[in-house]
Amino acid sequence: MTSANTLVAPQTSPADGNPVTSARGRKAEPTGGLAPFPRRPARLALPVVEALVDQIISGQLPVGSQLPSELTLCEIFGVSRITMREAVKSLEDKGLALARQGSGTTVTEEDNWLLLDPIVLAAAVRHDTQLTLLNQLVDMRAQLESPMAAQAARKASRTDIAEMAALLALLDSQVDEQASFLETDVAFHDRIMRASGNQLSRSIVRTVHAEARKNYRYSGDPTSAECRVSNDEHHAIFECIKNQDEAGAEQAMSQHILRAWERRRPNRPPD
Repeated sequence: MTSANTLVAPQTSPADGNPVTSARGRKAEPTGGLAPFPRRPARLALPVVEALVDQIISGQLPVGSQLPSELTLCEIFGVSRITMREAVKSLEDKGLALARQGSGTTVTEEDNWLLLDPIVLAAAVRHDTQLTLLNQLVDMRAQLESPMAAQAARKASRTDIAEMAALLALLDSQVDEQASFLETDVAFHDRIMRASGNQLSRSIVRTVHAEARKNYRYSGDPTSAECRVSNDEHHAIFECIKNQDEAGAEQAMSQHILRAWERRRPNRPPD
């Protein structure tokens, strides 16, 4: 069993979200028919969930180990049993733990972890020291965005094309302003995905990309020259879409995503 000393509690409110009682003798205020929550809001458990997810994915709480008892966890994090039960239930929903009556809560195998959950994904990217997950994420983007580029070439309306062209012109003006360029880059890719009409694939890409971009090892720090190269690739994608070249758009998007990663990918750290 993992020692409770390995857990690090987040900063929480000492009141733990409990309602404040009125002073003795104070006249009760009218409620206007308001009723309390049927259950405590899940957000009260969020800092606890984030801390536990981080420590499971980092290996501080290894696969197969048991979490400390509910009472001990409450003492560590300074929260109520209700809040802690919500946190443990959230861990189960995310596939990171399994609670059994009389057997405690056990950290589950990695195969069960729901990596598309934003909290799980954020922690996984944060602790991806060997870039394994980031490599997989880039491959997944290429596999999803490339067919969407082909779909955009087939379906794009005049409005779609005009808005892509406007974003491309903005990118041209931002090659020396890397932070702005990166934001517009995301918008350009998203505009293509919107034009494809593939809402599910777009939602998956937006979820994983949003978390990955928070990590410096994924986003990198591109030079102006690298931004120009990337934008040349954007132009190639756009020309294929505008000309309704589905195969060309798919190939251009795949090459762009993979080549851009190779340009900014940090050297793999030694084992």
